[in-house]
This record gives sequence, structure tokens and C-alpha cells, in this order.
Amino acid sequence: MARLDWPRDVVEERVALVPVPLAASRRRQRGYNQSESLAWALAPLWSVPVRTDVLERARDTRTQTRLSPEERLRNVSGAFRATGAARKSLRGAHVVLVDDVVTTAATLNACAAALHDAGVRIISYVTFGRAPAIGDRP
Repeated sequence: MARLDWPRDVVEERVALVPVPLAASRRRQRGYNQSESLAWALAPLWSVPVRTDVLERARDTRTQTRLSPEERLRNVSGAFRATGAARKSLRGAHVVLVDDVVTTAATLNACAAALHDAGVRIISYVTFGRAPAIGDRP
């Protein structure tokens, strides 16, 4: 992830890494947030701070692993909200959302919508992996 070749404007503009927040119950089960761990690993390599105070879960959601694309969209719709800290410090900014795995991008898009509503101007995504999609060749 750290070796990704981002366009120059992204490298110059990005002001924060924002990990996808994990539900409190899931964080207690696992003992950590995998997206946050990835963000903290990237931060010193990219010289970009991690902001865990700008995006939060508005409600718990079911695990996405066994849901169809349509069910995933419904599951995360309205599940995230930007905090007051995002509205104050990230208005007009370019942030990078960090997630562990992308399947349909429903979670990333729901997080981006919340940040955009708070005034974030540009939102880039970075993920550790991508789940296979229907039609992918082995």
C-alpha cells in the first residue's frame, strides 16, 4: 500500500488518513480496528496524520461478508456520520479513506458521503485488498 504511485496532486493535497470506523462491539471482539492499524502503518511512510476523530458509526451494521451487493448498500446506508471535528478541521480538504478490503465499495462510499456532507472536498480510497468480483478470472 505504501508503494502506491499516487498522482502528484494527491500526494501534495492529502491532509489526513481516515480509517473506516469499526462498530464498538466488533472492536471489543477483535481487540483492534484493522483499517485503523493499516492507517497507522501508512502515516509515517506518507507523512500524513491519522484522524480517528472525524468519522464515526451512527449505528451498528450486520457483517457484510454474506450479503449481496444490494443488501450491502442497504446495510451501510446512513451507518456513518462525520463528527464536529471533521466539519471544523477538514472543510475543503483532501482526505484518504483507509479500509482493509473492498468488495462493492458500499462501506467506503457511505463513509465518503458522510465526509462530503461535512465539507470534505476530495476523498481518495486506499485498501489492502479487493475481494473477487463476479466475472473475475482465476
